[in-house]
Amino acid sequence: MTPLGEKLRRLRSERGITLKEMAQALNVSSAYLSALEHGKRGKPTWFLLHRIIAFFNVIWDEAEELQRLAEISDPKITINTAGLVPEATELTNRLARDINSLSSEDLAHLINEIVRRGGSQSQ
Repeated sequence: MTPLGEKLRRLRSERGITLKEMAQALNVSSAYLSALEHGKRGKPTWFLLHRIIAFFNVIWDEAEELQRLAEISDPKITINTAGLVPEATELTNRLARDINSLSSEDLAHLINEIVRRGGSQSQ
């Protein structure tokens, strides 16, 4: 599941909306919406994301959060380390190899550390 998929599922659950109802309202298939929630599809288009925001009728802060989550929800990311220091290549390869064995706590710690050291606020 992606960060965006988790948020969409939570919003639907809080509002008592089924996957089928949301899919019909957005004019997408239930299969696509399910795949989006489960991280089997990449981030939605800008147009679909704005339809989702309108569908949930969220306030500005929540709309910005959905946009931020969409940006960090590509389940098939590619990292190009060409031209970077060898440690960058090692890190990406170790992460690719070992990500399945890391706990949620481990992942949260790594994310926080990268954000802290890299200065990025997109967590």
